[in-house]
Amino acid sequence: MTKNKIYILMVCSAVFWAGAFIAGKYTVPYIPTFTLTFLRFFYATIILFFVMKKMAVDFKKEKDKLPVYLFTGTIGMFGYHVLFFTALKYTTAINSSIIAATNPMMTTLLAIIFLRSKLRAKQLLGILLSFAGVLLTITGADLDILKHFTFNEGDLWMLAAVAAWAAYGVFSKSKGKGIPPMILTYYSFLVCTILITPFVLYERPWEFLFTIPISAHLAVLYMSIFPSVIGYLVQQMAIKEIGPSKASVFVNLVPVFSIALAVAILGEALEPVKIVTAALIIAGVTICQRSGAE
Repeated sequence: MTKNKIYILMVCSAVFWAGAFIAGKYTVPYIPTFTLTFLRFFYATIILFFVMKKMAVDFKKEKDKLPVYLFTGTIGMFGYHVLFFTALKYTTAINSSIIAATNPMMTTLLAIIFLRSKLRAKQLLGILLSFAGVLLTITGADLDILKHFTFNEGDLWMLAAVAAWAAYGVFSKSKGKGIPPMILTYYSFLVCTILITPFVLYERPWEFLFTIPISAHLAVLYMSIFPSVIGYLVQQMAIKEIGPSKASVFVNLVPVFSIALAVAILGEALEPVKIVTAALIIAGVTICQRSGAE
């Protein structure tokens, strides 16, 4: 697959992930954290299983790959989502968004430390430019908001979530070589689903699942199909083709598409500053992907 196709697919994934924030925000009041995470990956695992059967994909079960699946399923799926939803209980959307935008920098740092990747000047410029765009997007260009930015318990949880996601990307690049993206994604989902089951039982889902709106169930299905199955498969392909650092930069497009979805679905007003900040983010992604860095 050509790099241009990977870039297009990663942009689509960013759209799906942006939609997941809306779907997640809608379902959180109805479904607790562990149950929500379980349902998302339980459905995703089943869907991906039948997709793989339809495509006649060989379910490779090499024992030497088990540690890889355990790491990606535990850190990338279970760890990130639980930490993220826990963070939102204690911190604001502004704080969590700013911290989440550090993911490309953290991924690049981990890649330099563990994969000995080289950091080029253009890549650094692209990362900083896209981060500036994200910062302006989430603050509405009102930088006075940053004067009140302080770390609290939720911020620390979010930092841990970003670290988990960055580690997932770098580990997949380093140890996931030779594993087809679909296989790695499937077993990562399966590991997450199995590990989180005991925590779900503690939340007693049978007491509320049949009383929540149908729309909440549909929102969970959306998160299972588009951000999870399609989004993670594309991300795995991107990590292998263009490297974890460049693939992670596309996460900065998520706030841009979140704005667009908010305007289209929620009817929110589109401010001129949002267009400017979106252009900054896209420019940063473009510079970084053309830097030639791994």
